[in-house]
Amino acid sequence: MGTFVYSFLTRGRPFPIVLLFRGFVFCMGNGLLQGYYLIYCAEYPAEWYTDLRFTLGVFLFILGMGINIHSDYILRRLRKPGEVAYRIPQGGLFTYVSGANFLGEIIEWSGYALASWSLPALAFAFFSLCFLGLRALHHHR
Repeated sequence: MGTFVYSFLTRGRPFPIVLLFRGFVFCMGNGLLQGYYLIYCAEYPAEWYTDLRFTLGVFLFILGMGINIHSDYILRRLRKPGEVAYRIPQGGLFTYVSGANFLGEIIEWSGYALASWSLPALAFAFFSLCFLGLRALHHHR
């Protein structure tokens, strides 16, 4: 849902439809894999919800989501309507890292992997780290 909300709120250059389609296909495949695992493969005992892994994972997921939402808010406010020039974000975690939005998403999906304690979630968190880490490095340069 956040993908669609952010896409409609953002300003700047037009986004290539091919990349939008690829992102949609990836998210659908990942969502199906995560959902299939959680519905048909995962077995959590009743006490799982009090386990430190679950509690810490949910905390990290919520923390990462908060960082991501706040960072996206800062990014959306960088440009006035009609502007397309690149601007360096200031404030929030952008004070400490140049890719605060990427950091938030990495924390978010790492928390999900910890809370679900599943191989598909770990794979998604790992590939998010690899992909978003490279994007963050590119943006930093």
